[in-house]
Amino acid sequence: MTLSRSVPLSVLDLAPVVSGSTATEALRHTLDLARLAERLGYHRYWVAEHHNMPGIASSAPAVLIGQVAAHTTTMRVGSGGVMLPNHPPLVVAEQFGMLTAMHPGRIDLGIGRAPGTDQRTAAALRRTSNPLSVEDFPRQLAELISYFDPASGDPAWDVTAVPAPGNKPPVWLLGSSDFSATAAGMMGLPFSFAHHFSAQNTMPALAAYRRNFRPSADLDKPYAMVAVGVVVAETEEHARWLAGSQGLSMVRLRSGRPGLLPSPQEAADYPYTDAELAVVESWGASHIVGTPSSVREQLNELLERTEADELMVTSMIHGHQDRLRSYELLAEVGGLNPAGS
Repeated sequence: MTLSRSVPLSVLDLAPVVSGSTATEALRHTLDLARLAERLGYHRYWVAEHHNMPGIASSAPAVLIGQVAAHTTTMRVGSGGVMLPNHPPLVVAEQFGMLTAMHPGRIDLGIGRAPGTDQRTAAALRRTSNPLSVEDFPRQLAELISYFDPASGDPAWDVTAVPAPGNKPPVWLLGSSDFSATAAGMMGLPFSFAHHFSAQNTMPALAAYRRNFRPSADLDKPYAMVAVGVVVAETEEHARWLAGSQGLSMVRLRSGRPGLLPSPQEAADYPYTDAELAVVESWGASHIVGTPSSVREQLNELLERTEADELMVTSMIHGHQDRLRSYELLAEVGGLNPAGS
């Protein structure tokens, strides 16, 4: 049996650096997973921007996207997302214009407004101690889009972002609240919501997106993708064992001690306090963990509740083979069509 409603399934990869390994190996594993995802029939493969986090190697999305696109042939590849306040819009336009020119019809530009890091690192990225306000983000976004279509931009910007003109990828807005949801709706852009770390805001944000949607040249009706954490294994016990790594990783992050993704054994042996157990429980409440049949039921409930047009799955699993297997089992749950079938 597959999902009750057929929707595209996609991958969100943070290139996790696991205990006992290195960032170099994590990036090799990303390419390995991307090739498998394409063979299995996943629709997109996005990488996320994070900085100053030892357990996440995807710090330079544009570079990693180029590598993933070069190692695959048909699957869409993109950013989930580029944190726009960290970058001059001109540079983002040049990078994604180049990626689109080199891989026509395959690149997505997902944009977020959070820093993707701590405030000190954000200051180092932006070369300023003053964080950008919410009013700055729409201006940055408008500037970015104008580089792809100079005729629609402010004539005061007499700059050509080679090779962006004529090479505009689909632009998505990403969010964990209703701010970007509302903006995506008003601009007529597709929207991706981070259910995997902001589940309490999922329904309000999706409602805001659909309520504020205005048809555009990019999109004639709302298109909402929901990102969700999923771990699938042959047995419930093994799935929950594998998911333990994420819980301990979140405990360390919340306490200001981010590190490499711990092994399931590390997580099982860790002496959690009551407060830390509450963090693990809260974090895991929105994640989908279990056997294929259990995961199918949970995904069906999420689809029914959110009416999502697409699901994007992130799986922070310590063992590389376990991670690959989780995506294989999920592809069966989703009824995906493997390449060549």
